[in-house]
Amino acid sequence: MIKRSHIRQFLAVVETGSFTQAAGRIRVTQPTLSAGIADLERMVGSRLFVRDRRHVRLTEAGGRFLPLARELDRNFRAVDGFGAAAEGDWPALKLGVIRSVAAPLLEAVLAGLGNAFSIELVEGTDSELRASLASGRIDLMLGLLRDDDEGAIPLLDEPYVLFVPSGHRLAGETRVEPETLASEIMVARRSCEMLDRTSTFFTRLQVRPRFSLRSESEERCMAMVAAGLGITTAPLSHHRDGIEAVAIEGYDYARTLGLRADPAWMTEDRAAACRAVAADIAERFAPKAR
Repeated sequence: MIKRSHIRQFLAVVETGSFTQAAGRIRVTQPTLSAGIADLERMVGSRLFVRDRRHVRLTEAGGRFLPLARELDRNFRAVDGFGAAAEGDWPALKLGVIRSVAAPLLEAVLAGLGNAFSIELVEGTDSELRASLASGRIDLMLGLLRDDDEGAIPLLDEPYVLFVPSGHRLAGETRVEPETLASEIMVARRSCEMLDRTSTFFTRLQVRPRFSLRSESEERCMAMVAAGLGITTAPLSHHRDGIEAVAIEGYDYARTLGLRADPAWMTEDRAAACRAVAADIAERFAPKAR
């Protein structure tokens, strides 16, 4: 008989693309996970994953089983909440947020949504949150929008810029050549979705700065820039007191942040609350991106 643990293990491998990472996510040992997947494959009568040294991917049978597994997971979650009293139910909204959202922007979003919902916050990468949204583990996500994201609610278009301390030699410049940064000390924002492309951009131009800090904490990185520990690239919404934004020639990257919802969660009333938040964000933050 297929158990809930089998479905959790299967979806964890799908979402992480790794048996090691999946085991860590659901807090079991890798042998336990491997045995569970092997059990599931015996029960469904087909191999569900192709494994090699670098990748784990779904077989054709695994692809057909995936929507069934997601539906079973939703049903298990519905059973968990069956019969619970409406009064005191918590949370009314499980909100996924990418780690690179600036704190002031996130604060504004939470203040708006908090007027309508009790909220549990879930952090992750954009790909992790998309998988969680697809499997019903979260109701709504604040992340990067793509051109093919139907029904999403845009919040903010913003460029990636260079941030320097207010007293830095480049403060007050409008645009700088990347080669002028070769002697600079940098702060690396490890949670940034642009980290690989930024590294490639500078490496291609033979700009290889030294690093004073590598951190996944956005707040710490920006605070260290303000303290004069180094400079960094980041979306414009990360601007704060003590630092200045400067454009880099050829570094013409930008992102669109927005809200994407589980269609089963997004009623008209909830959509109206999300649109109200979007209008507030556009009014308060968009002018800074001009």
